[in-house]
Amino acid sequence: MVYLNYSNLDYETQQKLISISKEDVEHKFENDLKKYAEENHINYDILLEQEAMKNLYSYQYMFII
Repeated sequence: MVYLNYSNLDYETQQKLISISKEDVEHKFENDLKKYAEENHINYDILLEQEAMKNLYSYQYMFII
């Protein structure tokens, strides 16, 4: 579960969430993503960014108001 302060959803907070998601995706799927990127001639970093954005929807958020 990700705890967020409802009054602080600025750019820096969003970037921190994306970086956490990237680490999570890399930990789970790094080898598969690298293989897929190589086979389909896709930039790995762009693919990782896209998958991290998708991964954000799988988190449960708790907003502190």
